Amino acid sequence: MSKRTTRLAPSPTGALHLGNARTFLITWAMARKLSWRLEMRIEDLDGPRVKHAAAQQALDVFAWLGIDYDGEPTYQSADLEPYRAAMHALAARGVVYRCTLSRTQIEQASAAPHRDEHELRFPSELRATDRRMFVFDEQETNYRFVVGDESITIDDEFAGRSVFRPLDEVGDFVVWTKRATPSYQLAVIVDDARQGITDVVRGDDLLSSAARQTLLYGALDLKPPKWWHLPLVVGPDGRRLAKRHGDTRLTAYQEAGVPASRIIGLLASWSGICDRPTEMTAEEFKDGLILDSLDRGQVVFRQEHHRWLLDGV
Repeated sequence: MSKRTTRLAPSPTGALHLGNARTFLITWAMARKLSWRLEMRIEDLDGPRVKHAAAQQALDVFAWLGIDYDGEPTYQSADLEPYRAAMHALAARGVVYRCTLSRTQIEQASAAPHRDEHELRFPSELRATDRRMFVFDEQETNYRFVVGDESITIDDEFAGRSVFRPLDEVGDFVVWTKRATPSYQLAVIVDDARQGITDVVRGDDLLSSAARQTLLYGALDLKPPKWWHLPLVVGPDGRRLAKRHGDTRLTAYQEAGVPASRIIGLLASWSGICDRPTEMTAEEFKDGLILDSLDRGQVVFRQEHHRWLLDGV
């Protein structure tokens, strides 16, 4: 039986913050505690959003915190051929098509409400009808995956059971972009499959993505991994931790002289390891982590947490 394997998959589109750190530290602790292999994958396909030097900065922050991994880091941008092969396989099955519609045209469709600030639902009535569009010929346009009228059940090892209807929620989604790169949804399943990832640990903002990825796994005759979706860290307003909540970048704390043990201690208090922030090492975090003690609700970052970190300077 092959060894269970998970991954750390930072995206170099910005600096890691406290919320990212909690998810990555828990992933690392689970892998080391359960003797899983731990891959490091830099997900650097997000075109213009990728920031120069952010990948190395992320690796440096992991080392500072005491988070290690097995083997050498891999970079998605280093080899696009596996993603092209997957697209050709999907095209051979007639489940991807060229889509030249602009965002404005999709927005103007009567059945295309915003799912969030970044994503539109693509209504099935806009799906290509000309079979000559159901190809993958690498033109400078988007290619979409045909989503069927079905429900997808995700039995998550942490979040429990969820049922999604991708056709109603997002519709036909992009799998290859006009920048000549795969979308996140396609790239992540190709990489997880070829790296032998058996367990995916990530934030629960990506729980609905598991449904789309399950469709792609099925279309490519691949076995989905076990899913572990953890609650996000949010601000007092209940929104995902971001700049609007102040500077929570790990590099900012590091540059201010905050020791890594203090960062880990705060994350430990958010992970059921201790009742209040207490300085500790990554090894102590790992030894104290009990998954059943993790709160199923969101973690709220407050200004007293920020002050506690700076008190250690």
